[in-house]
Amino acid sequence: MDSTIFYSSQLNNNNSIVLLINNIDELDSFSFSKEEKSYIEKEVKKEIKSICINRFDQYVFVEFLEQGKEKARLRANTLHSSIVSLKIDAVDILDLNKKDSLGFYFAEGLALSNYQFLKYFSKDKSNSLKKINLISDNEDKVKNLQAMVEGTLIARDLVNEPLSYLTALQYSKDMEALSKEVGLKVEVLHKKKIETLKMGGLLAVNKGSIDPPTFTIMEWNPKNPTNKKPIVLVGKGIVYDTGGLSLKPTANSMDIMKCDMGGSAAVVGAMYAIAKAKLDVHVIALIPATDNRPSGNAYAPGDVITMFDGTTVEVLNTDAEGRLILADALSYAKKYKPELVIDLATLTGAAARAIGKQGIVAMGNDQETMEKLKQSGNEVHERIAEFPFWSEYSADLKSTIADLKNLGGPEGGAITAGKFLEHFTDYPYTHLDIAGPAFCMSPFNYRGVGGTGVGVRILFDFLKNKSE
Repeated sequence: MDSTIFYSSQLNNNNSIVLLINNIDELDSFSFSKEEKSYIEKEVKKEIKSICINRFDQYVFVEFLEQGKEKARLRANTLHSSIVSLKIDAVDILDLNKKDSLGFYFAEGLALSNYQFLKYFSKDKSNSLKKINLISDNEDKVKNLQAMVEGTLIARDLVNEPLSYLTALQYSKDMEALSKEVGLKVEVLHKKKIETLKMGGLLAVNKGSIDPPTFTIMEWNPKNPTNKKPIVLVGKGIVYDTGGLSLKPTANSMDIMKCDMGGSAAVVGAMYAIAKAKLDVHVIALIPATDNRPSGNAYAPGDVITMFDGTTVEVLNTDAEGRLILADALSYAKKYKPELVIDLATLTGAAARAIGKQGIVAMGNDQETMEKLKQSGNEVHERIAEFPFWSEYSADLKSTIADLKNLGGPEGGAITAGKFLEHFTDYPYTHLDIAGPAFCMSPFNYRGVGGTGVGVRILFDFLKNKSE
């Protein structure tokens, strides 16, 4: 993981410094030479909002910030380019405008901007920045921020891993290692157990693969959780998706389908973060995982499969596979008698086409959770666009030969996918379709290029609020 955010109560004279201010008068509390003050005043008259002072042994950056958490993150992303071009390895962030506490959001944006996925380069291409010290009097808040950032970077790493490494089996091993690191309880169900449980959705999608499926259960259960019944998170873990026999086109489609486990990566990152932060909330994560390939034994359009809960499903398109593995996990979640369930998935192109990469498509039958997720989404700028979840959409899923079909009509594809999943629930349920923002083909502010880790921060903030 790149650049860690550390708690500090005072400046380190060896580090470069980022001063966050709202107006020039706030600089009076910081020690500048006469020449430096004069230079800053001249730049301010030119309406320059980002000023760099070279002290030869350190740099001092003066950042005039407008109010707004996302503006602070974005400004940090802009400054990050200067920091790495100057080969700076450590910075102290001091927010002189205490009223808005924008230092936390600036540090967050800087740390997320510094992420790189360099595992497969033969030469070192790493950024110079290794350490971010946030000067604060709230150590717990800094630790929570660091946990959330770490969880996001873990999710990015997982999404960016190619299938040549991240098979379903390897994925389960990575989840075990991450769980051990932070004290999560973990159990991996392998193919024989999955067969015994008759998880027909997961097994059908896996039929075309030479690699076995896994079903991983992660749990964080502190001594005194605020919730009496567990919150369950479910993540789509399609480690690679060719579309199966309903084969995808290659350009801008199959070639990035290593990202089709982005929903599960967000769940894994969130579980890591809440355990690292030791939040007082009981959470269980369910991760069904497999790849989806078109081998000679692959499931085919027209097949009828029997799901974990006994529902029969006519498969009309093998590229609508994520909902099949999620359905088994959502049925399995019933055994925990959960307070609520949230699933995350890169589920539909319809969601991506509807709102692009600017937010998360959401729907469900749990309005209280939806409103709280919207609040968390606004806090971390992983905003939610709520789609209708009217019962009439279920009619599009009626099959002439089975209980359901896995594909709705030509309209409302994101919603009919959600209604398919809802069939397998009997608890307060929210579905988050992250197909739009989960993976970026080109650099997109502090979210970077490739896996964005979207979903981790909204879940962490939501669960943190639950724990309080």
